[in-house]
Amino acid sequence: MSDNHSNAHHEHLGYGLYILVWAGLVGLTTITVALAGFNLASLTIVVAMAIAVVKSLLVTNYFMHVKTDSGVFKIFIFVCLAIFLTMIVLTFFDLTYRFPLK
Repeated sequence: MSDNHSNAHHEHLGYGLYILVWAGLVGLTTITVALAGFNLASLTIVVAMAIAVVKSLLVTNYFMHVKTDSGVFKIFIFVCLAIFLTMIVLTFFDLTYRFPLK
């Protein structure tokens, strides 16, 4: 009997890289908190979402090991994100037409 785990190829990225990613996440969180004190008008949401996307990509790629997984998992994640974004966009369109801005 062969062990299925012995056939899988997973790279060990090293603790130094994990510490750098963690430091980046802490830095991005600090930037997000600091930007909350500034009045950026309509850019506030855009900047906060951009920082959130970068943070989620870091967590997904390094701490959830998607970077070293097979392509099937990446396709599943892409499909889930596409469905999620479609639902968000449809919700915003519904809110826009239900409550028009004056």
